[in-house]
Amino acid sequence: MYLTTTALVLREVEYKDSDKLLTVLTPEQGKLTLSARGVRKKKDATAAACQVLTWAEFTLSQRQGRWQVKEAVTQRAFRGVREDLDKLALGSYFAQVTETLCEEEQPEPELLALTLNALHALDEMSVSLTQVKTAFEWKAMALAGYEPMVGECGVCGCETPEAPCLHLREGVLHCKGCREKLGEGVSMPLTGAALAALRYIMWGNPKRLFSFTLDEPSLRKLADASEAYLMTQLERGFHTLDFYKSLHTETMTYDRTT
Repeated sequence: MYLTTTALVLREVEYKDSDKLLTVLTPEQGKLTLSARGVRKKKDATAAACQVLTWAEFTLSQRQGRWQVKEAVTQRAFRGVREDLDKLALGSYFAQVTETLCEEEQPEPELLALTLNALHALDEMSVSLTQVKTAFEWKAMALAGYEPMVGECGVCGCETPEAPCLHLREGVLHCKGCREKLGEGVSMPLTGAALAALRYIMWGNPKRLFSFTLDEPSLRKLADASEAYLMTQLERGFHTLDFYKSLHTETMTYDRTT
């Protein structure tokens, strides 16, 4: 059986002397594991396309239930990401999150589009890395079925909560004064502007996901909440995120309301 498809390489693992195992995300077949034999040899024709964060066209053959790379041609290498260590680390984090959220051979076209758009934003758009990271985290969680309820306070129903906060475990927006009526766990404070940006991310045009403006204090609160919400809901950390954060000398702490 042969298959020709475009795919984004999410992960690469070296094995044997010259081979790789690739985890890729395709539009129609979803997440696949590919065997790329001999790809680490000098002058291998498929080597450039078989790198993490590469968008490529693959010709695959299936043997004994496993997909093998026969041909691979790069469609986009996101060179602006590869040539900047911060962007490369952040793009690798996006790839790891996407891989975590996808099931094997289950199409996830919206999540694929989000990841490609986030890499494009890192590559070519004049948007802060914090803003790209924050929007990606919120939208990825929403697409994977973890969308927080941000339309109104989950306790009193107010659409413009006073001193808005988000309960990380419950995924519920609430007024600061309503906190005691929710269960145990951590709530992250937002500003009114941060809440407006979060609603834009959740409900706005996905093609303009990164096109919002936010003052620095509000962006920091929204960023702290997005990262904490993702890790709370998925109950795990990410080594790529740890590496990205290690590149920055400032101490990153969360402003929490318990």
